[in-house]
Amino acid sequence: MKATFIKKFDLYLGKFLCAFLTFWRKTAERDYVLKPKSILFIKLIEQGATVLAYSAIKEVVNQVGREHVYFVLFKENRPVLDFMNLIPKENIYELRNDSFGNFLHDFISFLLAIRKKKVEAAIDMEFFSRSSAIMAYLSGAKYRVGLHRFNAEQPYRGDLMTHRLNYNPFLHISKYYLLLVKMLGESPFGGPELKHISTKNLQISTPSFQANEEAIQNVKAKIEEKQLAKKLVVLNPNASDMLPLRKWSEENFEELAQLLSKQKDIHLVFTGIAKEKHQVEEICASIKDEHYTNLAGETSFEELMALYQLASVLVTNDSGPAHFASLVHCSTVVLFGPETPSLFSPIGKNVDIVYKNLACSPCVNVYNHRFSPCKNNLCMQNIGVHEVLEKVKRFL
Repeated sequence: MKATFIKKFDLYLGKFLCAFLTFWRKTAERDYVLKPKSILFIKLIEQGATVLAYSAIKEVVNQVGREHVYFVLFKENRPVLDFMNLIPKENIYELRNDSFGNFLHDFISFLLAIRKKKVEAAIDMEFFSRSSAIMAYLSGAKYRVGLHRFNAEQPYRGDLMTHRLNYNPFLHISKYYLLLVKMLGESPFGGPELKHISTKNLQISTPSFQANEEAIQNVKAKIEEKQLAKKLVVLNPNASDMLPLRKWSEENFEELAQLLSKQKDIHLVFTGIAKEKHQVEEICASIKDEHYTNLAGETSFEELMALYQLASVLVTNDSGPAHFASLVHCSTVVLFGPETPSLFSPIGKNVDIVYKNLACSPCVNVYNHRFSPCKNNLCMQNIGVHEVLEKVKRFL
């Protein structure tokens, strides 16, 4: 399903369902669990955000044990959750979103399965998505944690949460996720909760993982042996189809690649999904073959993580790879524009952000369901090639 269809479906049908279920809840709901022993996370989109949820998931695992933690997400976003290895594979539920029919089938199958588990709590990690709020309610969990708009003019999604958090637009998303977990000990149906917790005291841990040896050897086999002695600089010119405004231009990536390829001790590696392989080749057209390897569509997720582990630097738009690289502590230059690094920057010491702070940025946020009115992303166009080059050189 296209991103625009998903958003419109969530907007129009979601509003109706949220209103109906809110009426049903207020007439039928009575009992609540205060100390849940089993917990479901709902985080459908964006693998990068799942990385930022690491501290929150880890805390729940420590509280109830990993065998009592469940997760539901779109199938395409599962690999990073498996790599983090916090939740048993059998406790992860996938929803296909390649067609509405497949989504509906998987959605119903998930609800039937999770209700049999009698999960006591559901944590909705989306912002003001109606679909995730509906999913939390229909899961059968009597203890439901998520955002509520209260008296703000934010997107309506009913009153389906028992534990309601006020949206804080000044809080990094990793801390917001952790606050959702902290809500588990509160009394239900209060006002905006957690008045007794200072966000300064929230401890966010940085995940650290090791790619497996098979994946490392597979990546090495795809890059000429003589190039492995050089410093690998990975360029990721793509961004999620959900937010094409986040893309730095292909011309800029091409110029950056040309400048980097002039240094004898550097080998460039390009990444992306399979349908972008030809597009990446066009970026590489002016570079000699011996100076680069195009791995777009050529790596599994494990191999991609192995590549980041072998690399000296990654340059990427604001997208999932920026967060994936933090799992193996790869030095990363991240280009931000329509969204703000104050909320979504990767966690780690080896991260350098490029962000122009234009008056119109960020234009993508929870208030507009990430539908930006922008048709001319000057926030990305104003990022200079030599500015990015200097940051890469500092890491090298």
